[in-house]
Amino acid sequence: VQENGPERIDFKQKLYGQLDELLPPDVIIASSSSGLTMSEIQKGAASHPGRCVIAHPFNPPHLIPLVEIVGGAKTSEATIRRAEEFYTSIGQRTVRVNKEMPGHVANRLQAALSREVYYLVSEGVVSAADVDTALSWGPGLRWGVMGGMMLNHLGGGPGGIEHFFQQFTGPMTAWWKTLGSPVLTPEVQKKLIDSVHAEVGSRTIGELEAERDEVLLGLIELRNKAAKSSQAKSREPVA
Repeated sequence: VQENGPERIDFKQKLYGQLDELLPPDVIIASSSSGLTMSEIQKGAASHPGRCVIAHPFNPPHLIPLVEIVGGAKTSEATIRRAEEFYTSIGQRTVRVNKEMPGHVANRLQAALSREVYYLVSEGVVSAADVDTALSWGPGLRWGVMGGMMLNHLGGGPGGIEHFFQQFTGPMTAWWKTLGSPVLTPEVQKKLIDSVHAEVGSRTIGELEAERDEVLLGLIELRNKAAKSSQAKSREPVA
């Protein structure tokens, strides 16, 4: 059962108590919660807390394959394994999160990037349109192919990740010290909102969603094709 109730711990615990009573003991109860921890949620499932797990999809969930799997203090290893096998079997890409963290992994990464985006726009360094261009036509294109760690490995050239750290540790950590921590006051929010509407222009939400989905489908198809090709090559006998 995939649970998608409101992000309120009192609601979740009550719901899990009801589900725990209604469902056979071998049925997994997976939560789509993006921020609450399973250790807190599963307190509501007094009889069978071991079958409760976070299985957090990513928006838009009908297109994005990511599912973050996070166990709580009482979640069984068998539940985590079965959940991973299920989502993989329907074409999703699972990530096992070994420690409970607010926001899990993907949303924490997104939040870290959003903090700097909001800072740069609010400080007048760049407009919403230009920061979106910088992201989507720069590192975002690479992230659509490989994650940051693999790209760091490539960024090190023939020396790989070892050379990357030798060459970029100094500059990178210097940039960290200047990253912003914006306060989203009403005034700052208005500045961000006005800049976004200037970027949007006359386009509707529906038109923007259609544009996003069309490109996403093409990218996913291309990535799946590349993955199959890579797997086929890895199975080829060595001469």
